[in-house]
Order: sequence, then structure tokens, then C-alpha cells
Amino acid sequence: MAALDAIEGALATLADDRAETAAQHLATLGFKFQGEDSLDLAARAYGLAARTSRSRATQYHLAAIRTRIVDLCRRQAFDGVEELLEELRQANVAARDRGQTDPSLIHIAWEYELAGDAESAVRSYLLARIARDQLGGDALTIDGDTLERKIRNLRILQMNALAEDGRHEEAQALHERTRLVLGLGELRIYDIVSARQAATEGEGEYRELLGPRRIAEPEITFLEGPVALTSTCGSLDAPPQYVARFKDCLIFPRSNLVLQGSRLIYDLAAHPLSGIADIKDGVNPDQIMTAVYGAKRALVEEPAETQTLDAGLMMFGLQSKNYGHWLLEFVPRMLCFNDQACPSDFPICIDDHMPETHRQIVELLDARGRAIVPLPPQATRFGELGVAPVPTFFPFDSKLGRPVYDAIWPQDVLAGMRSLVLKRLAARGVDLRPTGRRIVLSRRGFVQRQLLNEAEIIDVLAGKGFEVVYPEKLSFAEQVELYHTADTIVGSASSALTNCIFCNSNARVIALIHENRSFNFRGYASMIESSGTKLLFIRGSTVADEKTHPFHANYSVTPKQILLGLKDFCSIR
Repeated sequence: MAALDAIEGALATLADDRAETAAQHLATLGFKFQGEDSLDLAARAYGLAARTSRSRATQYHLAAIRTRIVDLCRRQAFDGVEELLEELRQANVAARDRGQTDPSLIHIAWEYELAGDAESAVRSYLLARIARDQLGGDALTIDGDTLERKIRNLRILQMNALAEDGRHEEAQALHERTRLVLGLGELRIYDIVSARQAATEGEGEYRELLGPRRIAEPEITFLEGPVALTSTCGSLDAPPQYVARFKDCLIFPRSNLVLQGSRLIYDLAAHPLSGIADIKDGVNPDQIMTAVYGAKRALVEEPAETQTLDAGLMMFGLQSKNYGHWLLEFVPRMLCFNDQACPSDFPICIDDHMPETHRQIVELLDARGRAIVPLPPQATRFGELGVAPVPTFFPFDSKLGRPVYDAIWPQDVLAGMRSLVLKRLAARGVDLRPTGRRIVLSRRGFVQRQLLNEAEIIDVLAGKGFEVVYPEKLSFAEQVELYHTADTIVGSASSALTNCIFCNSNARVIALIHENRSFNFRGYASMIESSGTKLLFIRGSTVADEKTHPFHANYSVTPKQILLGLKDFCSIR
């Protein structure tokens, strides 16, 4: 610092013929300071070089600005950086510079993110956004997100932490600081209540169809013998099944949220175990609003525009397009909506991005001849909304750092759904008599939870009389017929295996899966064995990929494992 002070004092008396040499030495000194991570000194040296030079002043000036920006960001002195970015833009124009434009802002933001400093990461990404728009800087973050998506996700992490600590107003204020940049609406604070609580307090009508009851934990069979699971067993207290009606509700398609006045009606968020749940409504990429939860209250973004419907039944929600979620979380609601307590003139409302097979199931199970209304991703206000529950407490995922919650599905509800499906198909003339077929379910068309040596396993099974089936190519009725009439089914523990709910009671199912001991084995066992069939898990070798959720990791199994499973479990030699 003292040396630079002395140099600066001497520059005024420096002869013109020595100016360029002095400027070069100053630039070299700036480069040396950069290498030593003394960025404030480096920026000053470059600035002095710019003042001294006649031929390279603009280039040295650019280096000074860029270094100063990096220095301020690394020292978390963000307030003056926006003005420097404008100065940098002007300097670029003056120098006709086509080189570096973004002074490492995205990398600085990434470093803050990895260090767990969300606020500094947000501030840096906001500046990187300006650099992108004004200087042509990078458009994507290190991990491939847009800058807007990254800022939103970091804000949600910050707001969730505040909400869990009961500091909802602070979370609201934090959102306000960046919402206009991201094009988001204001957040309002809502009290979280269950459907039963809302109705009990005079905000709706509630009819219980099946009361709370105790259910049994399933026995799990592995080819290798007993396995010490690392997940947490789900509650064995099955929740009531009901149909409820609420007036003047605001909903968000592709989400489970129901807003009524100052209340958020959401059984999962109101459940005593909700603290373990990573609630994804308002967080997933296809969501049309922002939402955070904590301490029995939630913050939900106000929609800019809404559409209006007089009435409807809620068959839309989070992950409704995923077949496994659809069959387990949504389809059982039709048992409740068929009850006489549910008005017959209410249409059934579904998400418009669901596959056609989902609509086929609704049409099959609806006993009241109701209209089906697909909802686009736009906030909708209902004059009256009918709701029914998920059969069990089923979080989308467990919070980071907590054991995976392995939900137990109540067999009585799934058996009732199965019985109704089979009854309706039989009435349509579908032949459900056992055929003795042996089928292997292919997952070749999917990128997650793949059996990587599927072709090899199919060859082994073909020698035992198995045929390959691609469930996604079949209608719902064709799938149920196939599963119900087969004697033996082999496939990955995935959405396709969910259809084993419809197996006949004498069938045998072999579920192939990776070796992750936190996988929801109890969930699959309780769901599949609700049909009376028996289930065997064969755990293969996981092929790790750090970018993939552990549940969706790819894997391989050996022919020896398959042949042993067929012999011991299915008596197929």
C-alpha cells in the first residue's frame, strides 16, 4: 500500500517518454497482486497504469474495473457493484473490447453457494444477471440453471429456514427484495389447517366415510435374506377417509394447495408428522407459484390472474402426471367422490398435462356420469370445491438430513379401489380369467431407475417362458387385464409395478431394484400385497450418479439372482 502511495505521488512528475514503461510495470504489479489474491491492490495498480499510459489506457482501465468488481463481491460489498458494471459496459465500448465480459460473477456466486452463504450467492447471481443483460455474460449457472431459477431456489431455501423458525414476516420481506426481478407476486401468510379442522371450525362441510384405524406393517421378503433398512417405517395409524366441501377457494393446478380466506387447507402440511416432510408444492419447476412452509403457517404467492369455476372435485395436484403417484394418491379419491354425500353435478377437475390413461381411469370409476374438466396451469377460484384425502400420510420426500419416511399404504382402501376397477372392467366385458402368463416389464424407454443389463435379463427370462411388456403402450384396461391374468411378473420397482395392485391373489411378483437400503420397500410391499399376491425384492448393484436422486439410480442384477428368485419364490426351474 505504501509503495503504491509513493508511486502515485511520483506519477505527476513522470516524463512522457517514461510513461509507457511505468504503466507496463504497474500492470505487471497488478497481475502479481491478483496472483496473491490482493485484489484491492491489484485494482489500484491497474488504475494507476490506466492513468499513466497513453496507448493502453483503455485496456488497463478495463482490468481495473473488472478486478475491483471481483474484489468487492468477494468482500461482500455488493452495493457499489451495479454502478461499476455500467462503468465496465462503457469502458468495453470505448476499448472495443470483445474479450472477457463477465468478471467471474457466476463463479463467485457458486463459491458462496457451496459455502452455504445463500444471501451472498443471491447478491452475486443478481449481479451476474445484470452482466448477462448488459455485457453478454454467461446465461447459465455452473450447474446449468438459469440465473432466475437459481435466485428463486436460493430464496426459497432462505425463506423456508425463516418460516420453520416462525419468522414468517422476515421471509415475506426477503421475497419482496427480489420478486420484481423474478416477475413474482407478493407473498401472503396463511394458517395451515386440515380439511377436518377447517370444517369443524365452520369453514366447510365434512363427511367421514371410514374412520381412523390401525394397520399392520408389511413383512418384506428379500432374495438375500433379511436386510437392515435405513428408512423410517411409516405410521401404522391410517387416517380417516372423507369427502369435504369448501366455498370460495383459490387453487393452483399441479399443486395440492387449497386457499380459503386466511387458511391453507392441506392435510399433509397440517399432519403432526409434517415436520419431516419436504413439501414440494410451490417449489417444483412446473409449479405456477412460490410457497414455503413452517411453524403451522405458510407463505404463498398471490397470483396475478385467475380463472373462475362455479364448482368442481379436486382430482388435480402435485405429480398428478406421474402414474405411480396418480394411482396411489389420486385414484382412491374416486371412492369418496362416488359417495352420495358428494354432489353429482360437480365436475371432476384434472390437470391438463396428465396422460390419457389417467382420464380413462376417472371415466371408468366415476359412478355419477360427471363431466371431466382439464385445468390449465392458471390459478383458479372455485365457488365450491369438493376434496377427498390421500389414503395415508405420504410426503413427496423427507427433509434433508432426516431418514426417508417409508409410507405404509392401508390395504382396505387400495383393495376397495382394486375391487371397483375389476368390477367396472368386468361389466365392460374385459376377460379377467387367469391365463398363466409370465411377463417381464421393460423400462427401456425411461432414463431413471433403469435396469442397465435389461437385455441380458430378458434373454434369461425368455428361456423360462416370459414375454416382454411395455405398459406405457397399453390402455389402462389392457394393463389391468394383463396384470390380473398373469401368474408371474418381473420388473423394476417403479410406476409400472404399481399396477400389481390389480394382480390376482395367486400371483407372484419379483421387484428388481438397486441396493439403496433407504428405498421405500415397505411402501411397495403394502401396496402390491393389498391384492393378496406375494412379493420378492431382488437388490442389484447400484450405478451411482451424483446428479440423480438415490431412489432413481440405475442398477444391474445378475442372471444368477434372477434364476434363484424364480426357483425359490416362483417354483420356476
